[in-house]
Amino acid sequence: MSQALALAEKGRGFVSPNPLVGAVVVKNGKIIGKGYHKQFGKAHAEVNALADAKGKTKGAALYVTLEPCTFYGKTPACVNAVLNSGVTKVVVATKDPHSKVLGKGIEILRKAGIKTKVGVLAKQARKQNESYFKFVKKRLPFVILKIASTLDGKIALLNGESKWIGSKISRDFSQKLRLGSDAILVGINTVRKDDPRLTCRIEPKKKLAKVVLDSNLKTPLKAKVIREDNTIIFCSANGDQKIKQLTRKGVRVIRIKNGKKGLLPWNKILKELYKIGIGTVLIEGGATVASTALKAGIVDKFFLFLAPKLIGRGLSFTEGIRLKSLNQAIKLKEYRLYQIGPDILIEGYLK
Repeated sequence: MSQALALAEKGRGFVSPNPLVGAVVVKNGKIIGKGYHKQFGKAHAEVNALADAKGKTKGAALYVTLEPCTFYGKTPACVNAVLNSGVTKVVVATKDPHSKVLGKGIEILRKAGIKTKVGVLAKQARKQNESYFKFVKKRLPFVILKIASTLDGKIALLNGESKWIGSKISRDFSQKLRLGSDAILVGINTVRKDDPRLTCRIEPKKKLAKVVLDSNLKTPLKAKVIREDNTIIFCSANGDQKIKQLTRKGVRVIRIKNGKKGLLPWNKILKELYKIGIGTVLIEGGATVASTALKAGIVDKFFLFLAPKLIGRGLSFTEGIRLKSLNQAIKLKEYRLYQIGPDILIEGYLK
């Protein structure tokens, strides 16, 4: 199962909103077939592993990280391929939370007389597919907030200068987060100050949506992000002429009503991204975007790169958060610390 989980990881960044799945075929104590879900719309892990076994699957055991699917979507139901393969044992890490599958695949296998075991390395399998589980169960994207700050919590000087607080090694690591996400989200201030492309530099083939929160449609028509594919702008303004100009450049503009304090409401943003099929959103925005996301409680996972620097007065990523008591503090759980070059990375989940 460990090998199946490692195989599944190879599909990260290319299968969403489908889950990451890996499979291994074992016969007489030896692995005779391996496979994983490589790309959305293409063959699933079980089918690839069985094909890799080259017809020697009769009497073999199949180890798979997620319950075989039972319905015809982009591809035929995997459970049928398993039934036709002649395997006599199937070991599943965890059930598929999708309402069309949940428990049904396992039930079909057992009714067919195939010995089926569920729960091997289940915790690891669920964590690997944490985005998929939320997307399916809550009908919302999994939200990651990535911040690079100084030891005193600053992400920029008061004049907005922020390049570069973190090290190149940390920035390279951040590209891996982009690879594993479906969309990268920033605010209009980041677009106007830094003019980023918002692409995945370590994998040019990665189809990454670029999301800009821009209430008043201030995104320059010459901004680099406008020239990129799959750019989405959320706004509240009635700027029909600007919207037409953006649309002609291939930008998708989604207009929603402002919430409190004239800011775009996160719940509506996430619902719209879910409709588009965005499973994982990586927030890389500035102080306003980061602090409002934290305050709204929409962040699932947090990556904080701490550079060994102190700059005194500057912009904090918690700028907009005001607490009346320490009991209201936003707490991390299941967090870990790593050294990334000269920086310290804190990775954790929000309660």
